[in-house]
Amino acid sequence: MSASISTKSRNRMSVNTIAKVSILGALAFLVMLFEIPLPFAPSFYKLGFDEVVVLIGGFALGPWAAVCIEALKIALNLLFNGTITAGTGELSNFLIGLSLVLPATMIYQQNKSRKNALIGLIVGTITMTILGTMINYFIILPAYSYFMKIPMEGLISMGTVINPNINGLFTFVLLTTAPFNLLKGVVVSLVVFIFYKKVSPILKKQ
Repeated sequence: MSASISTKSRNRMSVNTIAKVSILGALAFLVMLFEIPLPFAPSFYKLGFDEVVVLIGGFALGPWAAVCIEALKIALNLLFNGTITAGTGELSNFLIGLSLVLPATMIYQQNKSRKNALIGLIVGTITMTILGTMINYFIILPAYSYFMKIPMEGLISMGTVINPNINGLFTFVLLTTAPFNLLKGVVVSLVVFIFYKKVSPILKKQ
C-alpha cells in the first residue's frame, strides 16, 4: 500500500516537474524575443534576459531541469524564428547558455544558500565569458560570415567603427564578445540573485 502511494507521489512529482519545465521553457522563449542593443557592440549582439528564467528554474528544480528549459527555449526559437545558419547559431546559443546555468545550478544544489547561489552565479558568469568568447571566435562569427555572405573583414569593420582598437577577429572577440558576455552574466545574475527567493515558492509547489 505504502509502495503504491510512493509510486503515485513520484509520478505526480514527475508530471508536475515536466509541466513546470514546459512552462518555463516557453516563458524563456518569449523573454528571448525582447533584446536590448548595446552601444559598445555591433547590432547583432543584443542583451536578453531569457537566462534569468532558465536559472530560476534550475535553482528551483535542479541542473537537469535547467538543461531541459534551455533546450526547449532554443527549440522553440529555432521553430518560430529559424535562422539561415543551419542551426549553428542555435547550437552555439544552447552551449553558451549552459555554460552559465549549469555551473550556477550545480554549485547551488550542493548547498542551497545565498552564498552558494552567489558563488555559482560568479563561476557561471566567468565560464560563459570564456566559453562564449571561444565559441564566437571559432564557430558563430565564421558561420555568420559564411551564411550571411558577409566577408569576415566586413564583420570586423562593424566593430572597428565602434572601437578603433579592433583590427582583427581576435581583437573583435576580446573587445566586443568578451565584454558582452561578461555584462550579460553580471546583469542576469544580479536579477536572479535579487528575485529568486521571491518566486521560488511558486515553483516548488506540488
